[in-house]
Amino acid sequence: MSFFEQLKTQAQQEWQAYTQHEFLRQLAQGTLAEESFQHYLKQDYLFLRHFTRAWGLAIYKSRRIEDMRYAQAGINAMLDTEIALHIEYCRQWGISEEQLHQEPEASACVAYTRYVLDCGASGDLLSLHVALLPCLIGYAESVDWILAQAFTVLENNPYRPWIEMYASAEYREAVDYAKRHLDKLAADITAAQQQSLLTVFKTATRMEEAFWEMGLQRLM
Repeated sequence: MSFFEQLKTQAQQEWQAYTQHEFLRQLAQGTLAEESFQHYLKQDYLFLRHFTRAWGLAIYKSRRIEDMRYAQAGINAMLDTEIALHIEYCRQWGISEEQLHQEPEASACVAYTRYVLDCGASGDLLSLHVALLPCLIGYAESVDWILAQAFTVLENNPYRPWIEMYASAEYREAVDYAKRHLDKLAADITAAQQQSLLTVFKTATRMEEAFWEMGLQRLM
């Protein structure tokens, strides 16, 4: 069992609440309010900027060249591809780049991103990567859940492009690599360290659940 699967098994309640959230259920059915999705998209743009900072912190925390290169790839993906794609996708939903830059951060976004950055600043590289896991892997598993549900409607669903993006082979390749890299970092940890990392994982997972709730309820 991979280290990620060990963490997920021990945090099953938190993981299920996150990857089977009502936001996702309504998104799968195509009934999610457009305003809720737009609010989520704006906050997700702000999240991506802090996510990029976290990858920069991962380089600083790395001691091996291969770990530095992995983090560098994360930064490059964010700055060269992901953020630009997100801006373009937001434009399709009537959200301009200027609006994204001017959007104030919702409390859920502040809490989540600063928690991840604090894990990296006060902890080690492994702690930072564990804090990043719920976002990176959780979106893939959320879409797996969506696609397995009888109530999911893809035809004429305005959120189908979002679903297909996280179901793509390219995204799954990144997820699989992240799991393998985590296994290398966690190869020699003690039982006490694993328990501490489980706390990080559970907390970050609860932050992801709160992010969906923020979008669903359009909270600030």
